[in-house]
Amino acid sequence: MARSKRELQEINAGSMADIAFLLLIFFLVTTTMDTDTGLLRRLPPIVEITDPPPPIKERNVFVVLANSNDMLLVEGAYLQPEELRAAAKEFIIGYPNNPADARFPEFKGIDQMGPKDQKLVKKYLPNVKKYSKGVISLQNDNGTSYELYLLIQNELAAAYREVRDEMSQANFGKSFEELKSTDPEAAKAIKKVYAQRISEAEPKDVGQ
Repeated sequence: MARSKRELQEINAGSMADIAFLLLIFFLVTTTMDTDTGLLRRLPPIVEITDPPPPIKERNVFVVLANSNDMLLVEGAYLQPEELRAAAKEFIIGYPNNPADARFPEFKGIDQMGPKDQKLVKKYLPNVKKYSKGVISLQNDNGTSYELYLLIQNELAAAYREVRDEMSQANFGKSFEELKSTDPEAAKAIKKVYAQRISEAEPKDVGQ
């Protein structure tokens, strides 16, 4: 008697759709997506300007230019992007005891601050007598790469951060970030002495 062939069992695929859906959900939850890089900036409110701003003396301006070839011109000299932070720090700190040195901005006495700021600085930083009036001016070309623009912004922000950190360590024995959480008023006083003044002009189509 010939053996009868066994009929192949059909695979139950009824739950395959559910499994595929669960796998999809799993990958969506566990996969990290690339996020756009950018600068965390809050735009100031629109202010109606009635009077023109007072002119800024040339010595009080630290000029940073970036062209379409991603070359950096700082105070008339070509610098590598990694050299920008040190140059900016030198300008921010300057030499307040040597006002005749035209390479650095003017320093004003703490007494020339507003009454509220003056009181704050004298309370937490009694040994600090002057603060800088320097402004960093950033100008880039329309062809400047976004990567270089971000790098310049980061280096300038880092220069201010390191200068504030050094003052915090010297006066309070802790980093500026730590001081902001433990004594925000003291951190505010440091920010008044080293106020971040970065002026960004509209990009120009200069090319080379």
